[in-house]
Amino acid sequence: MRLAWLTDIHLNFVGTAARRALMEKVERVCDAVVISGDIAESHDVEGYLTEMEEIVQKPIYFVLGNHDFYRGSVAETRERVGWLAERSDRLVYLTREGVVEVTPNTALVGHDGWADGRLGNFERSEIVLNDFLLVDELARHYHLGLLDKRGLRRALEDLAETAAGHFARVLPEAASRYGEVIAVIHAPPFREAAWHEGQTSDDDWLPHMSCKVVGDVMLDVMRSHPNCSLLVLCGHTHGRGEVSVLENLRVLTGGAEYGRPEIQKVLDVG
Repeated sequence: MRLAWLTDIHLNFVGTAARRALMEKVERVCDAVVISGDIAESHDVEGYLTEMEEIVQKPIYFVLGNHDFYRGSVAETRERVGWLAERSDRLVYLTREGVVEVTPNTALVGHDGWADGRLGNFERSEIVLNDFLLVDELARHYHLGLLDKRGLRRALEDLAETAAGHFARVLPEAASRYGEVIAVIHAPPFREAAWHEGQTSDDDWLPHMSCKVVGDVMLDVMRSHPNCSLLVLCGHTHGRGEVSVLENLRVLTGGAEYGRPEIQKVLDVG
């Protein structure tokens, strides 16, 4: 089984010919596709997923990233995308799934996740992401140029805790039943995996680039399942890197550039 991993492809920045070239290449080199978020934006992500499904006639396992909720709401976008996947023969929205077997030895689990402000220094950071302006659940905490950081932090934590709860339910089952598990999430779940330009993100950026609460769940589960290996696929930072957090827990973070989507890696899954 060959899995083509994509992340942060931002297809709304890509012309028709370039999108088709990417999708045709993906179709040629793999048996299935994994996407760790940032496919497009809320108003057009379904269209791009449908386009991909028509060209890449293989299973497409995906989660959404922060950009996929721009100009919309998290709840409403998840509902629409979930509805699309339910009616598709090939689209699999991992956030709405449990443990997905890809081979007798390997399973997929995943969730959109969200950076949760728990790593780095959230209170000191002066960074204002477009997320805070363009995602309904976050924009309510930014008004007339004033940011309610306490309210925003609670909103970020709520989103991340939803993801952590999902992994706490599905990952122990997967680790008990399979020798290899691939976890797909958008924001890196560990400080060491929040790569940018060859370095890990600093304390100003880390609150917005990492999802600590999901990482804590992964550590707990994998420490109690030493006979299983977990590979985490994530993106968000646009910086490529790899780190082994435990002997049986490895994280790949994908690199990206707007307007130039690429296959991050083709994984041979046994």
